[in-house]
Amino acid sequence: MIAGPTEADNQTERAQGLILGPMLRHVDNSCASIWVETAAACTVEVRCGEDAWRAKTFAAHGHHYALVEVSGLAAGSVLPYAVHLDGDLVWPVDDGFPDSMIATLDPGKEPRLAFGSCRTSVPHDESGNRKHGVDAMRAYALSMAGDGRERWPDLALFLGDQVYADSTSQEMQDFIRKRRNIKEEPGAELKDFEEYAHLYRLAWSDPANRWLLSTLPSAMIFDDHDIRDDWNSSLGWKQGMQKTDWWHQRIVSGLGAYWVYQHLGNLSPRERAADPLWQRVSAHTDPGELDLTADLDAFAERVDARPESYRWSYCRDWDQVRLIVVDSRAARKLEPGQRALLNPAELVWLDERMRGGFRHLLIGTSLPFLLPMGLHHVESWDEVLSSGKRGRPQAWLGERLRLAVDLEHWAAFQRSFHDVARFATEVADGKRGPAPQTVTFLSGDVHFSYVSEVERENGSRILQAVCSPIRNPLPRFLRYFAAAMAFGPAVPFGAWMARAAHVPNPPFRWKEIEGPWFDNNLAILEATGDGLALSWLTGVIEDGDQLHPRLDTVAEATLKARRG
Repeated sequence: MIAGPTEADNQTERAQGLILGPMLRHVDNSCASIWVETAAACTVEVRCGEDAWRAKTFAAHGHHYALVEVSGLAAGSVLPYAVHLDGDLVWPVDDGFPDSMIATLDPGKEPRLAFGSCRTSVPHDESGNRKHGVDAMRAYALSMAGDGRERWPDLALFLGDQVYADSTSQEMQDFIRKRRNIKEEPGAELKDFEEYAHLYRLAWSDPANRWLLSTLPSAMIFDDHDIRDDWNSSLGWKQGMQKTDWWHQRIVSGLGAYWVYQHLGNLSPRERAADPLWQRVSAHTDPGELDLTADLDAFAERVDARPESYRWSYCRDWDQVRLIVVDSRAARKLEPGQRALLNPAELVWLDERMRGGFRHLLIGTSLPFLLPMGLHHVESWDEVLSSGKRGRPQAWLGERLRLAVDLEHWAAFQRSFHDVARFATEVADGKRGPAPQTVTFLSGDVHFSYVSEVERENGSRILQAVCSPIRNPLPRFLRYFAAAMAFGPAVPFGAWMARAAHVPNPPFRWKEIEGPWFDNNLAILEATGDGLALSWLTGVIEDGDQLHPRLDTVAEATLKARRG
């Protein structure tokens, strides 16, 4: 006698209709946004207790997505939820992890954030861990699953390079080979939306990370590798890319995929309602599924050609904490004489939100605003060299150096650096409302972590906290080079070069107070009544158990508010 399928088998079969997600994205006092990718057109239903909220999927390039807006929740509530597709239960699954929860913000609770950047999507086996180290996000997920939720963060902030479109894994390359000749440009790099969709699936499908993203609200911003290394580093770089026969499809696919997979969930319901592309989705009332492909591609073409036409940056407020997440890639202005990391419209937007009246003002930007002083001086010198003011040979050399060693952070856009430094100083001095305890920049990108502080005698503390990478460590020989560039001989040499190039002095000085360290990390920031508490956490393999790393603390920093 052959046994029939069990209920567990039926659930597994139904769950296959859920390709990615559920991902818990924007959450406030009463609303939560839950994002999914499904295998087919359907109605997605999220159930909390006796209540249910629904959304129909929309299509893009043959893939199906939905974002369900769960509303009317009580502030400070913690509720398990389930996901159904056309009435069939697909989440939770029986994988050993706790129920996924929606935890609305509690106005009386000090916020706790996880943050980091740079995470490669490779297997979590011995080979993957040997080459890329243990995934700190996954190690944190396993630790979360075994802890009481009173210590869980209120938000995970991913500060760039969620996926690597230009440095692909063996699994991604195997997928590419099934579709096209990988020896033809763009080779092992991504070409189109279909390949982006597969890359996101590789990044977010591991059961531990998938559970974390289902129960921990997340916010994201891109950096260069989400599109391509050195993206928008200079006008020369951009013109070089535009001459290829593959770049147009790549940038359109990359920006379109970013809007679907990352940006859509960054927005609050009110912000989403004002988004022109989302208005097409919400206005669709026909029985069939909306195909957004043409609108999505046209949108991506437009925002690439006219970056000022759309804003990727966003702002979130807790009771006593403001978080501003700044686009430091797509919003750049690259024309000679106008070079800026933020175009005029983006700068005005940031200016309006850099205000006091909060206990802590947090500015999330993928690129560190305060690089170690040595790197800052070298980058400011290279910007002058590359500008052509010293002749074409030196401009050629400056551009080659910029691309070879990534000299394209805030320091390489001196106009923008000085503007934002002024904003931060005015907030810290109480000239933009009551001065907060700290003005803190949160960043990633550089593949080492540290804390810097502006040297000030009075007013708020101005800080830079960096967590990078989550999973993509520098080779050891490059660690020594990076440390020397940042903290060693490059400091006086870089200062001399900057003076020789007549670079204006920075408006203030800063110094490293913690670091650097080069481990794979996920950082935890907790606002306290008297400052900020930070810790950097990593995964450690014990007894050869590659799939169950132990969470360990790499470093801690207590940043108390200045008295008087």
